[in-house]
Amino acid sequence: MRAIDIHTHPVFFGTGHSRREANRFAAYGLQHGVERMIILGDVLAFGRSPNAKQLVIINNQTADLVRWRPDYYTGFCALNPTLGERAVMREVERCVGGLGFRGLKLEITNNARDACMKPLMRAAEQWGVPVLQHTWSMTNIHQRSYHSDPEDTALLARRFPNVQVIMAHLTGCGYRGVLAAKGIDNLVVDTSGAFPEAGILDYALEHLGADHIVYGSDLPIRESSVTIGRTVDTVKNAADSEKILHGNTRRILKL
Repeated sequence: MRAIDIHTHPVFFGTGHSRREANRFAAYGLQHGVERMIILGDVLAFGRSPNAKQLVIINNQTADLVRWRPDYYTGFCALNPTLGERAVMREVERCVGGLGFRGLKLEITNNARDACMKPLMRAAEQWGVPVLQHTWSMTNIHQRSYHSDPEDTALLARRFPNVQVIMAHLTGCGYRGVLAAKGIDNLVVDTSGAFPEAGILDYALEHLGADHIVYGSDLPIRESSVTIGRTVDTVKNAADSEKILHGNTRRILKL
């Protein structure tokens, strides 16, 4: 069994940023059959709306891990669309063009429907990289100004059909997220988010198909053996299992 984990945070709330910890984290992954991790940065270390200097710190830490273990880690560039087009474009050019990152990561700085997403999505199309959008099925409407529900991320993908969008947190999005993502060619859902629940991955497989699901754990918040075990136990077809565990991510990121 082999896997590529598209959703990890080796540096987490200030911890894990050292060569020793990078090696320890990689060894843990390899022990569970994860041959490569996509690292998304310490995205909440400075709160939900980091400024330009703080984003540079977050992304430089990601770059360090990639430099220490290029055989194992692939970086995504953390961004804050509310900082404006100039700031977004400068950091994308630095991270993707200069540091070799393979995608863009969005947390909870704004809603995916907001107009400030347009420059970021244009940059993603220009550089040919995917956008991983934090998404969760919420009932608290007071958070919609900065939080993206499944319908928000689905609309983002529909608005920018030439950009590959990754909806984070299948388990957190639930059945609602699967239905929102259904029928959108440029949208895939990662399997991370909360502890695995029976039935959700089966439902996603039925309604989205294996081509639109990618494996993600949300390490260190979640446990790899559990998240991989859920995938292996649910997806009985070997070809579909390979697509979800590593094939789709390898294709999307051109690994």
